[in-house]
Amino acid sequence: MKTSQSFALLWMACAAVMAGAQPANDLSAVLAPDAKIQKLAGGFKFTEGPTADAAGNVYFTDQPNDRILKWSVEGQLTTFLQPAGRANGMCFDRQGRLVACADHTNALWRIDPQTRAITVLAWQYEGRPFNGPNDVWVAPNGDLYFTDPYYQRPWWTHKEPPQPGQHVYRLSADGRQLVRVADDLQQPNGITGSPDGKTLYVADIRAGRTYAYDIRPDGTLANKRLFCEAGSDGMTIDEAGHLYLTGKGVLVFDPTGRRLGTIEVPENWTANVSFGGPDRRTLFITASTGLYSIRTRHAGANPSK
Repeated sequence: MKTSQSFALLWMACAAVMAGAQPANDLSAVLAPDAKIQKLAGGFKFTEGPTADAAGNVYFTDQPNDRILKWSVEGQLTTFLQPAGRANGMCFDRQGRLVACADHTNALWRIDPQTRAITVLAWQYEGRPFNGPNDVWVAPNGDLYFTDPYYQRPWWTHKEPPQPGQHVYRLSADGRQLVRVADDLQQPNGITGSPDGKTLYVADIRAGRTYAYDIRPDGTLANKRLFCEAGSDGMTIDEAGHLYLTGKGVLVFDPTGRRLGTIEVPENWTANVSFGGPDRRTLFITASTGLYSIRTRHAGANPSK
């Protein structure tokens, strides 16, 4: 989930995985019959962070231009917020409020969709600012899980990561407890979870791997295991348990971690994905300068990702 300045780094991180022997594409289990990729809008500098509200309207960011945009279920594009904290990954919480990784201030924001009022949920851990919250997922109980890698931004004055490592954090639903839940990843990036709130998926983009964790009743993580040999910028999951990873196109995996194939996207880099639309059976794709979509067999599993 990067700006264009970080594309080269991302591609190098994933190239080894993507350059290997590729299985034949068989996406019949996930794509609607005769589904084709469609470009909905273009002319952006770098798109990121798609997420859908309860009605299916999709919000996404044009991070270098510091704005959050809205693609309505009627197919209308409008600007929701500008400036927008250089927002990166986003999701809607259980109360219908937009949660955004505000890259400009290395903070996690909550934005009221009606008033656009901003509440800072978290900006530091153990007295040090975050590196740069990157992607976020809301669990069924309202807890927020987010990744905090470090990618040097042109709008920052500091040149070194504030935190001693690149980690994953959990903010409790009441906002009172902030805990580091994973500290053994090289560069955590994309994140999502199962709709039952029992499994968390985290992509270690530098390692070129995606891991699954059990979520304990207290919100901590256990039983880390390899899900697939592919890193990812952003990710989402459908109701059948297929995981959609991003990079050079959209890589689709079945619930066991077996790769089904790649949804080709005519851009240099695919940053993130989210289900949206009235029936949640449209996969929205933020890819470099454009917003794309494709119809799917299954609805998105999470109401916010």
